[in-house]
Formats: sequence, structure tokens, C-alpha cells
Amino acid sequence: MQAFPHGSTTTSTVVAVPPSLRLPVIEAAFPRQLHPYWPRLQEKTRTWLLEKRLMPADKVEEYADGLCYTDLMAGYYVDAADDVLQATADYSAWFFVWDDRHDRDIVHRRPVAWRRLAEQLHTALEAPQNHLHHRDPLVAGFADSVLRLFSFLPVTWNGRFARHFHAVIDAYDREFHNRTHGIVPSVEEYLRLRRLTFAHWIWTDLLEASAGQELPDRVRKHPAFRRAALLSQEFAAWYNDLCSLPKEIAGDEVHNLGISLITHEGLTLEAAIVELRRRVEECISEFIVAEQDALRFAGELADGTVRGKELSAAVRACVGNMRNWFSTVYWFHHESGRYMVDNWDDRSTPPYVNNEAAGEK
Repeated sequence: MQAFPHGSTTTSTVVAVPPSLRLPVIEAAFPRQLHPYWPRLQEKTRTWLLEKRLMPADKVEEYADGLCYTDLMAGYYVDAADDVLQATADYSAWFFVWDDRHDRDIVHRRPVAWRRLAEQLHTALEAPQNHLHHRDPLVAGFADSVLRLFSFLPVTWNGRFARHFHAVIDAYDREFHNRTHGIVPSVEEYLRLRRLTFAHWIWTDLLEASAGQELPDRVRKHPAFRRAALLSQEFAAWYNDLCSLPKEIAGDEVHNLGISLITHEGLTLEAAIVELRRRVEECISEFIVAEQDALRFAGELADGTVRGKELSAAVRACVGNMRNWFSTVYWFHHESGRYMVDNWDDRSTPPYVNNEAAGEK
């Protein structure tokens, strides 16, 4: 299967998707898109990671491109303005680095360091301009990316984004507690928490930045729009769980839908994988229906007024990018070195993290 004939390398690549992870409907019915700015995006995000000291130079050189973080964003927000996509891609790369710090703080039992970082992020979210030179590169990089994102849409959107990300930080804190205490959440508890740790509503907020306008509540909260948005994110989170299950079992994780199914529903590993696949495939089929409902809603917004025409176009753009999320997430998991656990020297320690830089010995 040729994954990205025009995309993320100078030559076409063939990606072998394992049978347990292959989704023929994605490969057939969700054609992959790529923002034309992608080559420049990759270069500039790589430079940004270095300038902000979020990854050491040797790690950036060896792993940054292969982690495919920019591919993921360039395949999702395909019609964003270049500067919006750049800010979004830098923020996304920061998010992955933050996720790695969170993981290392758990593995090496550093609750004080983690809680200090969480509080600093909460503070930086309220006044990012005051934290651009913070001594912790994670805080400074976060402030930089958030301040840029805040420049595109009104303060009402900024406030919503901030509220949503405060909830993400708190969810990461709950995950920290669960992992350090060996608590596997129930399936329902996990699903609620996963919507926050995967940042469902952050990526949905950023659809508006990509479309170039904030959507009013009556549009954003309309059941047709909200249902399609939620399904696109649920697919991504659950497919991530399916693909990362070996990595997270190796790392003594407790936060994975498969692990919750094994622990609380008594499923075997094999049965949990089957159930994860079923949920993922159900998301796809339900999205196809919800997508049409959302597009009908977009049509209804075009009421003959200029504003109605603008809103209709924005909703269509958002729904189109929701569809893109399926293909870009799918291929990301088979191209990114983040999930190639079998190639790591130590299955519990990603080679792209720098333990010494995080204060480890």
C-alpha cells in the first residue's frame, strides 16, 4: 500500500500496515490530503524545536522528521493559511514533547517536578506574553505557540481555547495520579478522561482557526456539527490506543482503552484488540452519516445573507478537515517513529526522548 504518493518524503514510500491495524475503508474512502506548505512547515518546525530547546540538536537531526509531527497537521488542516498552519504545527510538536515529559516524570517518579510544570502551564495559558523567556523550555515554547494561536481569532475564541486547555492540563494530572498509583480507570471513566487527554476540543477549536473565523455557539454547538467533530476525535483517540497498546504495555501504562477492557471487562489481549477495532470501525461508519448531516446543516446556514454564506463555507471547511483527520491519523501511526516500538533498543524508553535533559541519570 503506497501511503503518501505525493507527500512526506522525496520519493514514494510503501508502508506495510499490520493486518490487525489495517482499515481498508480508510485506505479506499478517505483519500489523503496534504497542505502545499508542508515542506516549508517541516523545515520551520524543526528549526523552532531547536530554537526553543524543546529537543536536543542530535535528537532533532536524527528523529524529528521521522516522527512526522508536521505531516499530521499538514494532513489535517489542509486549507489553513500558512502562518496558522505553522503555529498549529509548532503547538502540536510542543504537545508531543510535553506528553513525553509527562511520561518521563511518571516513569522516574517526579511528582513535584510534574506539578510545578502543570501549574506553570496553567499560569502561562492566562498570560503567555509574560512567559516567553521562562527558564523551562516547555513553558517558554508553550507560551510562544499559544500567543501565536491567539493572534488569529477574537478574544472570545482565545478564552474558549484557554478553558479547554486548562481542562487538558488537569486531565494529564489525573492521569499522572492514576499511573503513579497503578490505577486502571474503568472503561467509562477512561473514555471521559481520554476526550481530555487527547484534547478533543482543542483540535476542534483549531478547525475554526484553519477556516479563518470563529463559529458562533449556535453553529459550533449544533448537534450535527458537534457529532461529526466528536466522531473524528474519538476515531483518532481510539485508533491511537489500538496502535500504541504494545508501547504502553511495555511502559507499564494504565491509560489505554485496551488496558481498561482487559482489567475491568475481563477480556484477553486478543479480545481487547478485536473490541478496539470494532469501536474504531463504528466511529468511521457513524462519521460518514454524521458528515452528511453536518453538510446539510452547512447548506441550511446559507440563507441568502453574506453572513450566512460565510458561516456555511466555514462549516464546510471544518467538516472537510474532520474527514481529513481520519486519513492523516491513520497513516501517521504507520509512518511515525513514535510507534515503531519493535525498533527501539528499550521498548519502554523512546529513543527520541533525552533523559539527561529532563534531569534524569
